[in-house]
Amino acid sequence: MSAFNQQVIEEFRRNGGRVGGAFEGADLLLLTTQGARSGQDHTTPVVYVRDGARLLVFASNGGAARHPAWYHNVRAAPRVSVEIGTPEGTLDRFEAEAVAAEGAERDRLYAEQARRNPAFAAYQAGTERRIPVVVLRRVSGLADPARHAAIAAHLVRVHAELRAELAALRSGPAAPGRRLPDGLARHCLAFCGALHTHHASEDGVFGLLQEQFPGLTGALDRMRAEHRKVARALTELEALLASGPAPEVLRAELDRLAAGLEEHFAYEEAQLLPALTGGAAGA
Repeated sequence: MSAFNQQVIEEFRRNGGRVGGAFEGADLLLLTTQGARSGQDHTTPVVYVRDGARLLVFASNGGAARHPAWYHNVRAAPRVSVEIGTPEGTLDRFEAEAVAAEGAERDRLYAEQARRNPAFAAYQAGTERRIPVVVLRRVSGLADPARHAAIAAHLVRVHAELRAELAALRSGPAAPGRRLPDGLARHCLAFCGALHTHHASEDGVFGLLQEQFPGLTGALDRMRAEHRKVARALTELEALLASGPAPEVLRAELDRLAAGLEEHFAYEEAQLLPALTGGAAGA
């Protein structure tokens, strides 16, 4: 293992899946495979993307002419171990089955990744080999009551914090004809960033919840759609702040956002909390 990979692995495990440097902000997991020749465990940091209940990893090897060693390992021994960060800032470790996507599915999945991250288009353009897409399917599931309870508690806590932040913002805009209070725009942008992060974390968990609670599929699809709607509203709010709005205009926009978010939060809690804590919804 290279010294660089070892440093990334140690930082990842120390910080609940978060790293700095070249991988800062990237969706990263640790993939542990069994060496095809040695039989020894090898751990590699790899970029991933969620696809419903599946995780996708890409054997790009930076566009090199050869497949990475981990890809040869999973072809020989498909059972792997995965470590991934959770919204609570801890690590989720589980066993998975690694299977290379084939044919049209591989092409579609790789094309989607290249659109999300143009570096992957450059990797494929730089090599004659067809870069594999490997699908990771969790084999241990999420059937862990303690894990469910932790997700439920995290959801309640973050929703409470976001509600409080939004209430503070709505009390901030000055009366008509007066300037906005100092720091309000920064406060609004910080709130937007926190909400973006929360919804990105939820989207990451939704695929796993759908696997564990098939009855939640329709509700989770609605929540994903609402996340996209909220993201558009936040983009509009950020543009409004950049224009230097009148206080009454900003207040109206915050009130509209608060109404939509409260409906969304209440729906999430009504659907997810009973399933996670042993109630009927999603069973």
